[in-house]
Amino acid sequence: MWRPGMLALVVGGLSSLGSGLTPVAPSAAGVAPGPVGDIAATWTPSLVGRGTSGAVEQVRQMVRCGPTMYAVGRFTRIRQGSATYERRNAFSFSATTGRLTRWNPRVNGEVNSVALSPNCATAYLGGSFSRVRGRRVHNVVAVNAVTGAVVSRFSARTNNRVTTLTAARHRLFIGGTFTSVNGSRAHQYFAAVRLATGRDHGYVNLHISGHYVYKDARGRSSAPNATQVFNTALSPRGARLLVEGVFTSVGGRARRQIFMADLRRRRLVVDRWYSKEFRRNCAVKEPFWLRGAGWSPDGSTVYTATTGYKPAHGPGSRRTERRAGLCDSAAAFPSSPRLVRHRWINYTGCDSLYSVAADSSAAYFGGHERWADNRMGCDAPGRGAVAAPGMVGLSPRDGSIVANPTRGRGLGADAMLVTSAGLWISSDNAFGANICGRTPTGASAHGHAGICFLPYR
Repeated sequence: MWRPGMLALVVGGLSSLGSGLTPVAPSAAGVAPGPVGDIAATWTPSLVGRGTSGAVEQVRQMVRCGPTMYAVGRFTRIRQGSATYERRNAFSFSATTGRLTRWNPRVNGEVNSVALSPNCATAYLGGSFSRVRGRRVHNVVAVNAVTGAVVSRFSARTNNRVTTLTAARHRLFIGGTFTSVNGSRAHQYFAAVRLATGRDHGYVNLHISGHYVYKDARGRSSAPNATQVFNTALSPRGARLLVEGVFTSVGGRARRQIFMADLRRRRLVVDRWYSKEFRRNCAVKEPFWLRGAGWSPDGSTVYTATTGYKPAHGPGSRRTERRAGLCDSAAAFPSSPRLVRHRWINYTGCDSLYSVAADSSAAYFGGHERWADNRMGCDAPGRGAVAAPGMVGLSPRDGSIVANPTRGRGLGADAMLVTSAGLWISSDNAFGANICGRTPTGASAHGHAGICFLPYR
């Protein structure tokens, strides 16, 4: 998952849950251990350095397959314990000890998303790169999940950046800013190729188009934004897909910011699910504001994480007003296939959220926010605001705070992943950010630049 607008590193997104393998939440067996604790595991790998003077590095996404975690992003070195390893933009490690494996694809550019084959034998990487292990590739590649060698029979390629990958039903869904897949312009921005060969067989044919053009209450025009698919999130049963990005028309239906699609036998179809709330514009500097979306473990709820600062018009468009709309908020919507409205909203007070993941006890939201429950404030804590820097866990029932481990804000938490053991958070080392959760003595836990794991209590 990739996020635009990060200092001067990139220009332009990453679920939050743009993962290819759907994690099994602890509630899948019907019992949840409760929200994650606030004591961070000490054995996790981390980025090296403080991320200053233009040297910001970032883990953009992690997925787990079997006993192994796969991490991708923009980095050159990884530290685990007392050892430092050279790793270019992709590496893997033990999900229980943090020890790095020998998997080292050596990608020459940023990797925004990773997905795994059902048998964990093949890892698919998507981003903005041209060589892997010295082999010429074009922004998407399949590599052996143990050796890192390029899988030659997989021949998919795109003409521009890939921002999200999701593997489902023997297909690899690819989203990004590209306008050509395997040399064909038939499926721009979003396509599905066969996991084994990379061939596009026309399963996705949505004719995605449009971008956001509007003026705010002061007559200022929206910042440039280009059509793209930014992020994807597969439902727990693998039958529906959430897709976020920049578009106004998808499959002949009017859609902005997000749409839901049904994975039918022969083709992907746009679902009726949608909310009029997604049509509202946020600040002109952030026309694409719905950056993260995810599912509850039972698939009944869709959670959204947004940036956007404040609405461009109407209620909440002034900093002194009560917050309104979906800009800079965590929210929950029913996933039923009809026009819907939010069940609850929790406002940060004009700070961005980028990612979300959920178990049955909490929905976890991450970004570079400073507060939660901040409906009365904007860039300052209003009445009732709670300090919750970097992440927060909210009640699925009403959006109230149920977990508040805190983390270093940095640029923001780009992705979150719930597994049966706890919550994994992908982030960066900007401004020296390396704090996440607490130690057993209650002090802030350091040493978590880029990766943090919060186990269940």
